[in-house]
Amino acid sequence: MEQREEIARYRQAAAFLPVRLRRLAETLPPEEQAEAEELRLRAGRPMTVLLPDGEVCPWRAEPPVEPEELETLCDLGTEFSRYAAAETLRAGFLPVRGGFRIGFCGTAVMKDGICTNLTDLSSANVRIGREKRGVAAELARRLLADGGPESTLLLSPPGGGKTTLLRDLIRCISEAGFRVGLADERGELAVCYRGRPQMDVGPCTDVLDACPKAAAIPMLVRTMNPQIVATDEITAEEDIRAAVMAAGCGVRLLATVHAADVQELRQKPLYVRLLETRVFRYAVCIRRTAEGRAYGLEELP
Repeated sequence: MEQREEIARYRQAAAFLPVRLRRLAETLPPEEQAEAEELRLRAGRPMTVLLPDGEVCPWRAEPPVEPEELETLCDLGTEFSRYAAAETLRAGFLPVRGGFRIGFCGTAVMKDGICTNLTDLSSANVRIGREKRGVAAELARRLLADGGPESTLLLSPPGGGKTTLLRDLIRCISEAGFRVGLADERGELAVCYRGRPQMDVGPCTDVLDACPKAAAIPMLVRTMNPQIVATDEITAEEDIRAAVMAAGCGVRLLATVHAADVQELRQKPLYVRLLETRVFRYAVCIRRTAEGRAYGLEELP
């Protein structure tokens, strides 16, 4: 049953492709459809697919992607209303119906140092967002054992499953009755489409979408009275300052970081400063094993 659902999810994502590319995508073997993470399109190159072991090109003998097909993909993703999607499109991505996300590259139109539009699209990435309900159940149980979740960092290298784990952890904590404010800067967690989350982030979760974390975290604290603020990928000093502000207001935090483990975290100056704030009590290290992903919880010094 699970594999059938994963294949159906792949085909829902492929439905956003132009007709020729969609037909190619449907020729991928079913076992690979169930595992596919992204469909990648580059003008002048054949379409590729990202699998857990890396990017492969099953359609090498087929004609390359045409720039017009990238434009069609953008039209299909915006339902032929690019103006309505301008705010996220100028940031290089589109959250689309069903919980998928399409990223774009092209020529940036700049004004006063800010990208206001993308033209001459050159690449696209259809990310096949997958919900893994239950992967965070045991972790949530441990974090909630003392009556409420402590601030926790989720660690893994890129592609290690941080976003999937965080999304399910938010759902579990929200279903336990805690108010969660979700700062979803890049639309990867809730994947809001016209104001409605396309992914299940729980009944007590309020989503602030497409807003930089440094601005979103204070906004959530001021306006939504959250008990927990969750966000993906702390990457800048201003993100740390926002986290410290929220912690000072008594709010717990859940966030992800690109690092294999706590030792690697200590080797990066930005995250050394993050650890020095003592905002986060726990770290969860995500590791791939022969049986799948394993989640190790440890207390931060």
